[in-house]
Amino acid sequence: MLDIKLIRENPDYVRQRLATRGAGDEELIQTILQNDERRRKTLAEVEALKAERNRVSKEIGALMAQKQTADAEARKKETRELGDRIAKLDKDAKAFELARDEVMLRLPNLPHETVPVGRSAEENVVVRTHGEKPEFAYQPKSHVELCENLKLVDFARAAKLSGSGFLLYTNWGAKLERTMIQFLLDLHTKEHGYTEVSPPFLVAPHCLEGVGQFPKFKDQYYGIAEGDDTSKLGHLYLIPTAETPVANIHREEILKETQLPIHYCAYTPCFRGEAGAAGVGTRGMIRVHQFDKVELIKIVKPEEGYDELEKMVANAERVLQLLGLHYRVVQLCTGDMGFASAKTYDIEVWSPGQGSYLEVSSVSNCEDFQARRMNLRFKTASGENRFPHVLNGSGTALARLFVALVETHQQADGSVKIPMPLRAFLGTDRISP
Repeated sequence: MLDIKLIRENPDYVRQRLATRGAGDEELIQTILQNDERRRKTLAEVEALKAERNRVSKEIGALMAQKQTADAEARKKETRELGDRIAKLDKDAKAFELARDEVMLRLPNLPHETVPVGRSAEENVVVRTHGEKPEFAYQPKSHVELCENLKLVDFARAAKLSGSGFLLYTNWGAKLERTMIQFLLDLHTKEHGYTEVSPPFLVAPHCLEGVGQFPKFKDQYYGIAEGDDTSKLGHLYLIPTAETPVANIHREEILKETQLPIHYCAYTPCFRGEAGAAGVGTRGMIRVHQFDKVELIKIVKPEEGYDELEKMVANAERVLQLLGLHYRVVQLCTGDMGFASAKTYDIEVWSPGQGSYLEVSSVSNCEDFQARRMNLRFKTASGENRFPHVLNGSGTALARLFVALVETHQQADGSVKIPMPLRAFLGTDRISP
């Protein structure tokens, strides 16, 4: 959530930054300011009436002391009327506040000044590339053909179990998936200094609101009912990413400055309806409703937010470097960034079988946007309560990493060579037909 003080004091700046996203959100600022002004005006009137009621109450005491009972009773009636007016105005002020905040929850974060202005992914900027695209003396197979030949994934039976957009890993495929999760967690905890957590896979709506996924994207997630009790539907949701529970771990807390920075990593499955998304329902692993991911979360002091962003990107890049995969780092333009992000880098790995890059990590600094929604603060040494920066990044996502790995390391005989860092986990150097 944006700072209402910033909107009040510099509305034109807020409008200008929102306009760079190209979604028309700057038009909501006027509604927010109107409701905010009505609330403040109403509260000022409440304070004036309370002062008047206090004055009259003192007069009642004086009149009673002077035995002027009739005048005292008249004054008591006046205080009751003032109380009724105060109660009504308090209710009005609350209504204006709710109306203001409802609109504010729909406002995305302001893009950082260093983010390139653009309307779509075509205007994203390639920051750097690593390695070379692998060359083959033959036409490389797609992951679908490799997975079927090597019996790594059973696409047909997964569809029989759950419908399109789901995967059934089998034999070496299941072992490879589990191996990559273990490799990612060990890398980030042992080498990059993150603390591993294992959060719930179901969360309450306020967690989704806290990270900015609700209310705007509510149609993309799976609400849960208990049995056939539809009255419980929406009390809990399957998580779309580990960011949802992990970023909320310290919600509504005031941390000590000495507790920062906090670095968490977590493995979870991720569940997404992908409402309206192209590609769901086609065979393969590029876009599915359930996939595994290791997520990175940082809670840091604001002055350290952007240094920590670059470090988090490097942490995610290290995964692909160790696995011998060609990739590029892309800075997203204003029109392609996520709702809560102030600045985002995507890491896209090369997929030989697809002949294209696939996003396997998105790393963002949300600044204090999520912290405000979660009411997460830290107390400085001077006693001031401040909102920290909250960062999130994929470290990385599967199944696209699985796709890039089997396609990149496929061999002419149809086997897949296993990268050195995974061999000790998996117990083999090659998966053969």
